[in-house]
Amino acid sequence: MLIRPATTEDVPAVLPMVAKICALHQAWDPAKYGFRDQPAERYRRWMTTRADDPRSVFLVAQREANDVQPSILTGFVIGTVETEIPIYQLKEYGFLHDLWVEEAYRHEGIGRQLVMRAIEQFVRIGVPQVRLDTAAANEPARELFRACGFRVDTMEMLLKLPDAPLDGDQRP
Repeated sequence: MLIRPATTEDVPAVLPMVAKICALHQAWDPAKYGFRDQPAERYRRWMTTRADDPRSVFLVAQREANDVQPSILTGFVIGTVETEIPIYQLKEYGFLHDLWVEEAYRHEGIGRQLVMRAIEQFVRIGVPQVRLDTAAANEPARELFRACGFRVDTMEMLLKLPDAPLDGDQRP
């Protein structure tokens, strides 16, 4: 399996994986992950920009072609450099937004390779720390991230308010 930097040409092949992430997250917690229509398409421009941004990390896992099968993308990871609020000594950090490995290719170490290569890229960028979020239901992801050296540092909690407007909708 080849792990390589993503290009803008890879984005259309990654978008179906994004759609799977969004569907999974929404199934786990629709209050947290209530997406607008076609969330993967909303990623298109953002991902295209990340592919050309030297301060972003966007990697793909590619199964190379052989006599029987063509080359295909089997997973990806994407992250950005974020600015910390100015009360902290830390000025910026890397943030992993999404990681996905297609189901047929899981348990082959691809997710770990993607995460470790992303960490290496953040080191080259010069950030002192990498963060990420995982859904409460996603224990396999937390196991993977712990194996890559991450630790739990914050627990986000959510309270859905009754009849609260979404996305700035104004209700009478």
